[in-house]
Amino acid sequence: MTKSRAILWGLFLLLAVRVAAMIWVPLTDPTEARYAEIARKMVETGNWITPQFDYGVPFWAKPPLHTWLSAMGIAAFGVTPFAVRLGILLSALATLAILWFWARTLTDRITAGVAVLVAASSALFFVALGFVQTDMALTLGVTACMAGFYGGLQGDRRWGWLFFLGLAIGLLAKGPVATVLSMMPITAFMIWRGNWKDLLQLPWLGGTVLVAVLVIPWYLAAEIATPGYLYYFIVGEHIQRFLQPGWSGDLYGAGRAHPKGMIWLFWILATLPWSPLLPILLWRLRGGIPRERPGDGGLYLYLLMFALAPLALFTPAANIIVTYVLPGVPAAALLSVMLWARSGPMQTKWVHLGVSEVLIVSAALTLAAFLGLGRSAVPSEAQLIEAFQGSGRLAILDARSFSAEFYTQGRIKRLKTIEDVGTWLAPGDGVLVPKHYQDQFLARFGDTVTAVAENRKYLLYVPAT
Repeated sequence: MTKSRAILWGLFLLLAVRVAAMIWVPLTDPTEARYAEIARKMVETGNWITPQFDYGVPFWAKPPLHTWLSAMGIAAFGVTPFAVRLGILLSALATLAILWFWARTLTDRITAGVAVLVAASSALFFVALGFVQTDMALTLGVTACMAGFYGGLQGDRRWGWLFFLGLAIGLLAKGPVATVLSMMPITAFMIWRGNWKDLLQLPWLGGTVLVAVLVIPWYLAAEIATPGYLYYFIVGEHIQRFLQPGWSGDLYGAGRAHPKGMIWLFWILATLPWSPLLPILLWRLRGGIPRERPGDGGLYLYLLMFALAPLALFTPAANIIVTYVLPGVPAAALLSVMLWARSGPMQTKWVHLGVSEVLIVSAALTLAAFLGLGRSAVPSEAQLIEAFQGSGRLAILDARSFSAEFYTQGRIKRLKTIEDVGTWLAPGDGVLVPKHYQDQFLARFGDTVTAVAENRKYLLYVPAT
């Protein structure tokens, strides 16, 4: 098998397994199901300006690009997990396409292909390929921005336009943090490089107009529709969230406080199975960094700054999650593969080894899916909703479940107390009861209810017949 064919097979298997998982694996609580339900509400209500955390409750935490992507899938294919994940998959494929075309301008086809394979098969990127969240759209914007800027410096105005398009995508995907993740390494690189007149190679006037036309109308419309959005989003989500441990101002959940510097451990986990090869790469580079080819213009440094930007930005942050690493993964993959190739022969056995790892993982996941293993362990109420065969209504006690809302298309009733269940429950109805409420629930209803299904968190009760 040639290197090119091995790379194509690896990418095909990754995509096949991931698409199968998009169909087979239920939407997971809380993050993925929350964003999916926000997208479903957007389609149901027809409000494409303001994403809604609940009916009539605006979701100010993020701009709407990822919601638009998921909502368009629902509008086209219906309310299914695959439909809501499709737009995220397309944004991931667009990211890999940009990485491929950019790498082809910098190196040969094999190196570019291996870089795409390494990025796509990295643990976090593989999961995020079809996971409903904001960071893949952000990664698309940052990758387009960084690739476009570097290509634009070389005098290709098509890449220069991509730089500005990437800025617009990032601002609509996650806001000002996208600009920071891009401009921080770009500014540091230009200070090191000098030759500021090369910036004139980029279409600044037209590009600025492009960003303004694509971005400003939505931000203005969002503030007009729900006054207070801009203050909460810019000050709360971009300053207080990261500087205040356990930030209490979050309107949509609790802050995730971690020790400062945890982002570096997240990076190691996110880039598995490739991160353990880092010591081998460093050993191959023990004689020094290979000399760049003519015209590379500080490429290694640029890619290093690109890859490390999320780590540098979030090292002092108090509230972080592992997906904050994602925007730097494409650059890390390209830099690692280029250094590996230029520090010594890129033997076929290493490419085959990487594809073999993908084959093993793919076979294991396919077997697990065929045997029905692990689906019940997914944090989701999808199976309980499927198990409800009653002709009446469905309710959930005490807590809110976004997956239950999605799979019932918003029709599930939220009840605050066990007494509320008593006044609501009727023949044909069902209620999801948290397991820590089970004793109290049975003490109140006794033999008048029957448990027909359960998962790790809830039991589904229906009136006894």
